[in-house]
Amino acid sequence: MARPEGERGIIARIRQAAGSSGDLVVGIGDDCAVYKTAPDRLSLVTTDTMVEGVHFDLGWHPPVHLGRKAASVNISDIAAMGGLPRFALLSLALTPDLGRQWLAGFMAGFLAVLAEHGVVLIGGDTVQSGHESMFSVTVLGEMAEAELITRKGAKAGDVVLVSGFLGEAAAGLALCRLGLVHDSGWQPLVGAHLDPVCQVTLGRVLAASGMVHAMQDLSDGLATDLAHICAESGVGAVVAAERIPLSPLLRKAAETCGQSPLEWALAGGEDYQLLFTAGEQQVAPLRKLVGEKTGRELFAVGRIVEGQGVFLEEAGRRREISYRGYEHFR
Repeated sequence: MARPEGERGIIARIRQAAGSSGDLVVGIGDDCAVYKTAPDRLSLVTTDTMVEGVHFDLGWHPPVHLGRKAASVNISDIAAMGGLPRFALLSLALTPDLGRQWLAGFMAGFLAVLAEHGVVLIGGDTVQSGHESMFSVTVLGEMAEAELITRKGAKAGDVVLVSGFLGEAAAGLALCRLGLVHDSGWQPLVGAHLDPVCQVTLGRVLAASGMVHAMQDLSDGLATDLAHICAESGVGAVVAAERIPLSPLLRKAAETCGQSPLEWALAGGEDYQLLFTAGEQQVAPLRKLVGEKTGRELFAVGRIVEGQGVFLEEAGRRREISYRGYEHFR
């Protein structure tokens, strides 16, 4: 049997074969599907699956944190379009060795994140797995039609911004693999991998501002996620290596692990910060607004340009980095 052509190729084939509807605003190809429910209101739906051995390792991922992560990474998709999460469905495929106490911890973490964002669990499914455990989560949200932000709106001349330090989760994963999961000095990075935070409040502020042209969450790394925005918008991008926000602790972890902090930021994934574009004249007002509403800092890392592909400028040289992040079936 021929090997699949990669995750992007599989999605492209499915997208081509899928149907459409008059009420469908956004279908396959963005963080959420979006459809109209009223003349000025939209519903958002997203689903994501986590598989043992691919997305998590039970050897170091506590059930409470795994439950939190399963909820957060899905709610993050709603945040990526500026929406308000409302309801969730959870499907569990559990191996027989995961007992009642483990499941209680997982559900405590999952429900805690839902409560933090006013989301209600309304259903799902539970089955036994013979090999690896798996969790599939669907989240439904809503928003005003006028505030919707998709991946398609980036324009040449836009500034590319991110909402926080990058590469933290990838560093945390590397530290877990080295057996440093309980080392107190690395907890901010380990926590970024085990218990990421979705940016719902920030997403809502950006959507209401009317100043953001395109947006998505950073789940697969800056190189891949910016390439998605560029592909959907029909543009290219240039990122400046020296402007990518890297924390001092990340740089220290890179020395410990023998890794490149820049590569973690570009291709590590699972940061769940927001990546978005805005006109140059909107950057200062956006920074002021976000600072007042959330206390957060925004980082300008590059610019949208005519053409195709994502390029990194570093030490006077330019190289293409499109889709350098994690991809299934690669």
